[in-house]
Amino acid sequence: MIDHTLLKAEASQDQIKKLCQEAKTHDFFSVCVQPTWISLCKEELAGSGVKIATVIGFPLGANTTETKVFEAKDAIEKGADEIDMVINIGALKSGQDQLVEDEIRAIKEAIGDHILKVIIETCLLTEDEKIRACQLTLKAGGDYVKTSTGFSTGGAKLEDVKLMKDQVKDRAKVKASGGIRDFATAKKMLEAGAERLGVSAGIAIVEGEKNAESSGL
Repeated sequence: MIDHTLLKAEASQDQIKKLCQEAKTHDFFSVCVQPTWISLCKEELAGSGVKIATVIGFPLGANTTETKVFEAKDAIEKGADEIDMVINIGALKSGQDQLVEDEIRAIKEAIGDHILKVIIETCLLTEDEKIRACQLTLKAGGDYVKTSTGFSTGGAKLEDVKLMKDQVKDRAKVKASGGIRDFATAKKMLEAGAERLGVSAGIAIVEGEKNAESSGL
């Protein structure tokens, strides 16, 4: 359930290699990296079964649709398995729902059967906007709604995960991301309805799980 994540601008090649090694060691679902590292990850993860996720329109979501579609196609061609896109947040807040929906649909069509996670950046949205973002994701064919980039004013909150799950039900999945740093928090996110976690603290979380199991919790 863990996307082992390193998206910082200053991440080095050695740190990305380490991320891949950790993902293999701990059997994480994927690594989530900036597009520039896709080819390196493909080499490092060859034969491991660990998937590669990357981000587009990241972290602001304010790129043009044409740019995002090109980014998504290019990422898939270079070896990415999954795409985490940021919606046009300003368009959503301006009531331009059709633009938001059309953009998600265009990116999903561009990547075909590959998983598309739609980052709605909950910390910047009202409850109505969160609901609309989830509904637009469903209408456009997105596979996941995702809480956060981890680069804005806040990360995943339990109430947002619950709201998002209530909106998408079984028609899409929920990814919680941003600020999840320990097993107890991760467990609560999963119980609230998240089916994937975007975390940089994946090792601490799985070690916390082992400690909880050994303590009978």
